[in-house]
Amino acid sequence: MHNKTQFSINIGLPSILLIFVILCLVSFGVLSLVSANSDLQLSKKILARTTNYYETCNEVEEMLADVQQQLSDAYLNCDSEEIYWDKIQTIPCSYSYKISELQELHISLRFIYPSDQNDVLYEIKAWQIITEDNIEYDESLHVIP
Repeated sequence: MHNKTQFSINIGLPSILLIFVILCLVSFGVLSLVSANSDLQLSKKILARTTNYYETCNEVEEMLADVQQQLSDAYLNCDSEEIYWDKIQTIPCSYSYKISELQELHISLRFIYPSDQNDVLYEIKAWQIITEDNIEYDESLHVIP
């Protein structure tokens, strides 16, 4: 009597394993796509915020050049320190520029009477970004009913 053992290929287990692997790959692919999309959105927001900041800084630099010119003209057209201080009283010492809806750039200057024509005419006391305090955050949960 010969006992022959037949090896049969069980098709069920490899199929289930293959389906499980494909589902894992698809779910990891979707998760990486969602993560890449959120990183892209964050990068766009940061780019817009940075662009707004540097555009505002350019406006401030133009204003500082104008203030420098006004102070220089006042210094060249006066004979004494007292006349210089009287002439520059109309020039503002504090400026605010809007960066975004929630932020503004605040600049404060201190004027200086130069001892020489090539000396500095102003000093920047403050260059700071001020953010609004009354920000309302959305703390609601997005639950599908």
